[in-house]
Amino acid sequence: MKYLVRDKILAIGDDYWIDDEQGRHAFLVDGKALRLRDTLELKDPNGMILVTLRKKLISLRDTMTIERDDSTLATIRRKRLSLLRNHYRVTLAEGTELDVSGRILDREFVVEYEGELLAHISRQWFHVRETYAVNVVREDADAALMIAVAVCVIRMAEKEREED
Repeated sequence: MKYLVRDKILAIGDDYWIDDEQGRHAFLVDGKALRLRDTLELKDPNGMILVTLRKKLISLRDTMTIERDDSTLATIRRKRLSLLRNHYRVTLAEGTELDVSGRILDREFVVEYEGELLAHISRQWFHVRETYAVNVVREDADAALMIAVAVCVIRMAEKEREED
């Protein structure tokens, strides 16, 4: 299932719909303004919060967390000791690790578990520059989690680029 995402959702304080490939609203991104830290909520079409994305306030390396029901679901960090600058590790609460690699800033990257493709993020399916798709490849993959991972690594890569 492909989900259409516009880069405009990355602005805190902005709300934006993510549509499925049939053009139906699938998720609402609610950018929480006036918060001490970077916070986004991913909601279902009825307004129920599915996951919350937060930038950690204090950490040695840039870190974001994805929370569900007030518990940390995943922690995302840039992978250390990687020859690839755009390589991130997603550690799920139960210890499972996902790898995110590719050209993050170009919106051409993948999310994998032990070499198996879970999601492919790409602009190639769209002609609009500010649009990319999150193609959730595995049917049993958590679409909200895959979208949240994509949004987090893009935010982290853009922040890293600004600091260089």
